[in-house]
Amino acid sequence: MALAFLVMMIEGSTLGFLSYMLEPLFDRVFAPGGSGALIWVGGAILALFLVRAITSILGRWLLARVNQHSAGTMQVDLIRHLLTLDASFFQTHSPGTLIERVQGDTLAAQGASVLVIGGIGRDLISLVGLFVVAIMIDPLWTAAALVGAPLLLLPAVVLRRYLRRKAVLTRNQAGLRATRLDEIFHGIQAVKLNRMEGYQAGRFQRIIDTIVRAEVKTALARATMPALVDVITGIGFFAVLMLGGSEVAAGTRTTGEFMSFFTAMALTFQPIRRLSDLAGQWQVAEASLERIFTLLDTRPQGSRPAVSRTLPAPGAPAIRFEAVTFDYPDRPVLNGLSFTAEAGKVTALVGSSGAGKSTVFQLIAALIEPQAGRILIGGVDVQDLSLADQRALLASVSQDAALFDETLRENLLLGRTDRDPARLAQVLADAEVAAFTDALPLGLDTPAGPRGSALSGGQRQRVAIARALLADAPVLLLDEATSALDTRTEAAVSAALSRAQSGRTTLVIAHRLSTVKAADKIIVLDHGRLIEEGTHDSLMARGGLYAQLQEAQLRD
Repeated sequence: MALAFLVMMIEGSTLGFLSYMLEPLFDRVFAPGGSGALIWVGGAILALFLVRAITSILGRWLLARVNQHSAGTMQVDLIRHLLTLDASFFQTHSPGTLIERVQGDTLAAQGASVLVIGGIGRDLISLVGLFVVAIMIDPLWTAAALVGAPLLLLPAVVLRRYLRRKAVLTRNQAGLRATRLDEIFHGIQAVKLNRMEGYQAGRFQRIIDTIVRAEVKTALARATMPALVDVITGIGFFAVLMLGGSEVAAGTRTTGEFMSFFTAMALTFQPIRRLSDLAGQWQVAEASLERIFTLLDTRPQGSRPAVSRTLPAPGAPAIRFEAVTFDYPDRPVLNGLSFTAEAGKVTALVGSSGAGKSTVFQLIAALIEPQAGRILIGGVDVQDLSLADQRALLASVSQDAALFDETLRENLLLGRTDRDPARLAQVLADAEVAAFTDALPLGLDTPAGPRGSALSGGQRQRVAIARALLADAPVLLLDEATSALDTRTEAAVSAALSRAQSGRTTLVIAHRLSTVKAADKIIVLDHGRLIEEGTHDSLMARGGLYAQLQEAQLRD
């Protein structure tokens, strides 16, 4: 940036020297007997144009490097930071809005360096040099040329505020546009099945109309300042022509002096226009930068250490909740919940929808932090663990198998290239993945498609189960892990999961209560509180909420 700024300064200074050389050109070269000055004046002017050409190319190349590197680094920094934020942040910020922040705002802001370096390094230096030449020739003429400049102050202030409002509106609407596109394309089946094509297109149309109106008004406002500069410049030219022309006609000033001054003033025309437009461009960049910095200033909830203060002992750990409370902004979820998942045992969480089962999983996985109480894994308070160390203890399979638009192999390994091929083959067999990958032409190198769309629901679920088995973590979290499987595959995968649970602490969320009968302990939740706990047989004998849920499912 410093080198680009220096090069742009050199380019900008050539205009002042060029206007200065017009005085000897008219007064010496074009005067009788002026052939002796022809070579050095012509050579100097040629050298100025060569310097200007070289610095123009070099400056724009350097600015392009600064632009692209700064924008790319900003996008990577934003992604790295966003990935540190907890789940509650992503519940209030839609994917489309965040995509627009990372992509659209950085692209809108990346021109800030060009604006500053180009505006100050080239155009401002050009103006300074040209006005120095003008003042050297005649300060009074210079004052006459600037007679209308004060008229620009009030419009400049008003337009600056107006452009800032429009820039903020445009960036916000761009976020809504990205959100709408994300919802349309990810929910395309629901759109088609519910005949919502016209409805969704209409919603998108309204957003686009708002953006178009704002952009048109912004373009009009940005065009106003250069237009006002044209008017003020015209007034200045007229004043100089009236004042200077009469002096040249009277013989008190030379033609060379007037032409040098007039050229200097004429050359200020484009730099002033660019600088006047700079304010409008900066408002757009500033609005985007403000949105970017707002994201960078957002901090995850809690205060986890970067390095764990202590770690659980090797092996399957017990997991204990002690009076844990957690509320979402719109509703309470857990109310002083306490329970223990025994080490190496299978603990099932059951209860009606909204009882807090998924919230328990998110707390164990450190996707959210408890607002009161403690969570201990292997006797260690999770607040003494780094997020990375806590999550390294876990492998999970949810009912929504999250696959990436990569090959099946990448979806299984997740960048871990040190996995033993024999272990991978065993996992593929245990999770019934080999049953369908062996029939694919590319095998594990087959693309999974966007969100795993190239696979059936059952195939996606089996890949997710294999991925969890491959992690070899001491804690296994299962959230309806076999919900998308047919009866035959469910039986096979359930057997694989039973083998995977050996030697691990397993927590299971199950809406189909028939799948948790064999659990070592069943915990029944209701409105964030523990209502019952015990084995299937003891809870059925008690005739409480668990028995009622079982009977209701049997009736269904």
